[in-house]
Amino acid sequence: MRIVDAVSVVVCNYNGERYLAQCLDAVRGLGSRVEEVIVVDNASTDGSAALIASRYPEVELIRMPSNGGPCVARNAGMRAARNRWVLALDNDAIPRPDVLEKLCAALEAHPDAVAAQTRNVFAAEESRVHYDGADFHYLGLLALRNFYRPLAEAEGKGVIAAHGLIAIAILLDRDAVLSCGGYDEDFFILFEDFDLALRLKIAGHGILSVEDAICLHQGGTPGISFRGGTYPKIRAFYHSRNRWLLIVKNYRWRTVLVALPGIALYELVWLAFTLRKGHFRAHLAGKLSFAAALGKVRAKRRRTQGARRVRDRELLIGGPLTFSPELLQSAPWRALARALDWTFSAWWSLARNLSA
Repeated sequence: MRIVDAVSVVVCNYNGERYLAQCLDAVRGLGSRVEEVIVVDNASTDGSAALIASRYPEVELIRMPSNGGPCVARNAGMRAARNRWVLALDNDAIPRPDVLEKLCAALEAHPDAVAAQTRNVFAAEESRVHYDGADFHYLGLLALRNFYRPLAEAEGKGVIAAHGLIAIAILLDRDAVLSCGGYDEDFFILFEDFDLALRLKIAGHGILSVEDAICLHQGGTPGISFRGGTYPKIRAFYHSRNRWLLIVKNYRWRTVLVALPGIALYELVWLAFTLRKGHFRAHLAGKLSFAAALGKVRAKRRRTQGARRVRDRELLIGGPLTFSPELLQSAPWRALARALDWTFSAWWSLARNLSA
């Protein structure tokens, strides 16, 4: 049995002054396994750095020269950490005091696993789940577990094997993660945690969800995070681009071929969504950016496929899709969502055994 002893906490921050105090106060309560705390700041323009200097002298602050996105910050924090085990937190995460002990115990009991994540509930509504791990949908999407479900009704107990990671609060084997390439810094935002988790699973590593390790999740980054209401244009761009970066980089070509009818239908649905939201130009720009990146993607693909130990058909599922609750408020939209989900699932039930 391995021992998870000293832990480095790495907090990713961009203009998170409103959140940092609650996050770092919670870190102080995580116990004696925490040996160091690092905040990697992506060139914030608010008072984040001054807050850390005045109230958290024990925290090491790494100031990035520009905002390269959370992937850059997370990788920099892992490389700077003194310890193999890194608790990676977003700045709007508030882990409960027993979280680290539960994550450590889970990894100690499952030596094949290299990451253990929390169950994340809304800080403003602690009785409702926000993110709780995910499965890999063949469309290049995460099928989120327990999304917006009341905590009392959430499925899953104890420590369970998981596929997808949600980058809010994760205890990572830094060495294993970096050996798989770390976070792909070309993603900037969106799909970056899906991409990392998929590469880890392809290489044969285990991922855990610890259902009684509860982390409160606050409001995210204004203009980037989506909690309903106006869908940000920047997300339309990165959704259009990064989903295809993930598929081309990680799927076997035969998998792409047999999944293509479902993928094409989803493309049409998403195009209609961006038109409705007024983001068609961002959608198109994302596709052009993906095309321009193909040369670099091919090199990354060779690395991913060279490390492959697990087939796509063992990792990818056909449903259910995850829809924002905002889209399901009317009966016609609920009917459309059910029809799409049935169609995508039906196709994968036919195509899965033909995938690589």
